[in-house]
Amino acid sequence: MAYNNSRQRNKRKNNHNRNNHNRNNRNRNNRGNNRHKQQAAPRRQEEKVTEITYSQPITVGQLAKLMHRNSSEIIKFLFMLGNMSTINTTMSDDDVELVCAQFGVECHKEVVIEEDDIEDQLKNIEEDESKLQPRPPVVTIMGHVDHGKTTLLDTIRKTNVIEDEFGGITQHIGAYQVSLHGRKVTFLDTPGHEAFTAMRARGAQVTDIVIIVVAADDGVMPQTKEAVDHAKAAGVPIVVAVNKIDKPGANPDRVMNEMAELGIMPEEWGGDTIFQRISAKTGEGVNDLLETMLLVADMQELKANPDALASGTVIEAKLDKGRGPVATLLVQRGTLHTGDSVVVGTSYGRIRRMTNDKHKEVKKATPSMPVEIIGLSEVPRAGDVFMTYTDYKKAQTIASQRLEKQILKERNASSAMSLEDLARKIDEGDVKEINVVIKADVQGSAEALKASMEKLEVENVRVNVIRSTVGTISESDIMLASASDAIIYGFNIRPSAAIRKKAEEEHVEIRLHNIIYKALEELESAMKGMLAPVYEEVTLGQAEVRKTYKVSRIGTIAGCMVTDGVVKRDCKARVIRDGIVIYDGKLGSLKRFQDDVKEVTSGFECGLTIENFNDIKVDDIIETYEDQEVEQE
Repeated sequence: MAYNNSRQRNKRKNNHNRNNHNRNNRNRNNRGNNRHKQQAAPRRQEEKVTEITYSQPITVGQLAKLMHRNSSEIIKFLFMLGNMSTINTTMSDDDVELVCAQFGVECHKEVVIEEDDIEDQLKNIEEDESKLQPRPPVVTIMGHVDHGKTTLLDTIRKTNVIEDEFGGITQHIGAYQVSLHGRKVTFLDTPGHEAFTAMRARGAQVTDIVIIVVAADDGVMPQTKEAVDHAKAAGVPIVVAVNKIDKPGANPDRVMNEMAELGIMPEEWGGDTIFQRISAKTGEGVNDLLETMLLVADMQELKANPDALASGTVIEAKLDKGRGPVATLLVQRGTLHTGDSVVVGTSYGRIRRMTNDKHKEVKKATPSMPVEIIGLSEVPRAGDVFMTYTDYKKAQTIASQRLEKQILKERNASSAMSLEDLARKIDEGDVKEINVVIKADVQGSAEALKASMEKLEVENVRVNVIRSTVGTISESDIMLASASDAIIYGFNIRPSAAIRKKAEEEHVEIRLHNIIYKALEELESAMKGMLAPVYEEVTLGQAEVRKTYKVSRIGTIAGCMVTDGVVKRDCKARVIRDGIVIYDGKLGSLKRFQDDVKEVTSGFECGLTIENFNDIKVDDIIETYEDQEVEQE
């Protein structure tokens, strides 16, 4: 018994000693760990950087990694500045500089722009002579407004494209391919108004031959001279079509004299320019003109490599509500296929669909062929060069690099312009400016309207276009105009009811036009202090087309639901499709069931027709309006 008690006491003692030993070991380990932590702390401090080099785009997480900081520290600092952000938020240069300054880090921005190889590829395409094959000529028709350019093209195409343009004046470049004497020829029809100088210049840059149309009863006009300048600058052959020889007062010799003064000497006078007398209206002399044009094309021996990667030029571009960015391309080299990856300026994409000038879907486009494509990431600019790439990711990278370069350029230009404006205002005193936001249906019109408005200057009043983009008016446009005291000019577009309401709430004025002359005249009047119009357009109501009926001798009857205001018989009406005005005219008949009525109010159904227009489709919006006299202030 005593032995057992002694053994238990020894066991408890040994356990106690072991516990003390373990505690001592733990303490030693803890002290060792503490010493290790104390020694490691300086090393962690040394890891914090004092200088970084970054490139855009950069996120909060990426910046934190460069600075050896926790992302939460940066997010917290940005929150204190009023910026809500996450680890994936892309940071502006200003925010990067603020964060770096806060944490004592010097930052430098590195802009890495890889030189894309478009120019090299374009040059290399033509080097292999064995692969070059004859291609159709690209012919641009130029001349003064109303001198008959589109009528000539109409005669050649034997269609009626002139009806598609408001006021009978071509607003956009049209690209068409026709067959003449068994050969294909691509025609570019450039607008004649001086506002579209930039668009016409683009036409000259992609053309092989320029036909300058001059009316025999009108002679050389300002746009005629511009057309000559563009053709000379492009270094392309010129053929002069002396048009309207069937009209009384026609004087072809006068045209030849005036063109000779511009350095365009007729062949019959010892020069090298062919003059062909024609009547685009009756067709007289048109065949001779075409034969002359083909002869000039043959002398140039036009060739291209159809097996190369496709490249060419954007003729026109727009934003379509249903299809997204849409671009008309002129293929100049190689063959473009559906599914190809392309870079167009700062946009890129894989071509989902291609249609030719007759609106038929095609799977490929060969040299000199114009096609409309969809599939781009954004609306390109008219005049941009496009290039095909075998690697989609490479196309995406190049477009992103170009966009970064463009953003930097715009920032620098914006800063320089702001300083220049400030200096000018200080120097000149009270200089007034009218701020304008431009929204148009296509890029070419937006650019042309912008250029024309910026040229206006009346008694120290200037126009400052703060935004010029393609598409319908958005809430962003309204807010920008509100903040800048700007007027919004919409060209060939219609804002939605919600946007109109937002504009009223923000006290933003929206002016809508489909003829550029009227927009410029109105703005010039405003600059002279005479903006108060004699008449003002007042929207009466809107109706949504639910069904359509084809009736012989009557045309298309639209079954509608009046969704806003009132629809009145015999009032003015416009047809809007996807936010774009496709026809502006007058309301014809208006019925409720079988009865003719004078008006139909919101919430009721009706049947109606539009005078001289039958291409009404389901979901179109019929907007009715009238001009009301406004007292001048």
